Amino acid sequence: MKDTHFYKTNNERKGKLIISLDFELYWGMRDEISLEEYKDNLLGARKAIPLLLKLFKKYNIHATWAVVGFLLFETRDALIDNLPSIKTSYENEKLNPYRYIEKIGYNEKGDPFHFAPSIIRLIKSYPTQEIATHTLSHYYCLEKGQDIHTFREDLKVSINIAKKYGIIFESLVFPKNQINNEYLDICKEMGIKALRGNQSNWIYKAQKDISNITKGLRFIDRNFNISGHNSYSTEAILESYPFNFPASRFLYWYSSKFKFLEYFRLRRILSDLSYSAKMGQVYHLWWHPHNFGLNTRKNLEFLEKILKHYKDLNIKYGMKSLNMRELANQLIKRL
Repeated sequence: MKDTHFYKTNNERKGKLIISLDFELYWGMRDEISLEEYKDNLLGARKAIPLLLKLFKKYNIHATWAVVGFLLFETRDALIDNLPSIKTSYENEKLNPYRYIEKIGYNEKGDPFHFAPSIIRLIKSYPTQEIATHTLSHYYCLEKGQDIHTFREDLKVSINIAKKYGIIFESLVFPKNQINNEYLDICKEMGIKALRGNQSNWIYKAQKDISNITKGLRFIDRNFNISGHNSYSTEAILESYPFNFPASRFLYWYSSKFKFLEYFRLRRILSDLSYSAKMGQVYHLWWHPHNFGLNTRKNLEFLEKILKHYKDLNIKYGMKSLNMRELANQLIKRL
């Protein structure tokens, strides 16, 4: 491996902003909340996505959209005809998506909660946006009952359906951030170059059940810096492949209950970005489109303040916006 200190170019010394979004609609919420309770968020997400894309274009933001593979199908029949040859069987039956498929509608027009080919085509029409995989079925890699064989089949089907859209997956986001290191060789074998890891601080460690104490610490850290800026150098990424681009911050949604904390929530992120730009480090912001499904205008206004600050840092320090695939391709040249 090259001595990266000698071979690092001036461009590589600049800070980098990665934005990734987990696009899953109800497939990602099915085991947490009823569709009736959450449908307004999901319908709102469909309206928010075109606005997000326009905002990204305005500020030249290159983002990664990690898509649940089921959303790519045009009809329920096509989905059923292309299910994996071996399917995961979680011990917790509530998590099993295959028992649920018979309940979904026939296509996107009749069921906007489980199909999204039109939205995926829209995202694809923006050349700076990367479409990545969030697995086929919103696959939980740390749950009992699943194994390496069913994960392989799940990922294989997701890759194959994407090819019908002319999409080649090169980045992956593990659902619920349940990273299973035993599965990374499969990802590499299937052409995955990058994945989104978890923040290094222990309060963000991937786990199936999050304690109330941990939730409380995450809430505090959302508004006040107790875990650090969570940015990192590209040298730290070069040690493994596929490259792990850890998350730096989850972008929480607007809540009228906590609107008195909005100033602190924004200041937290802007401070992180400034630090990353000055230190020439990577900062990785992520969220779900359905987080913007309610209070869409307020959420977009909040995001625009972040993007305006990024633009200032781009001018002052040369900070760049890259999607996960673009940064991975840059780093491959340094191996």
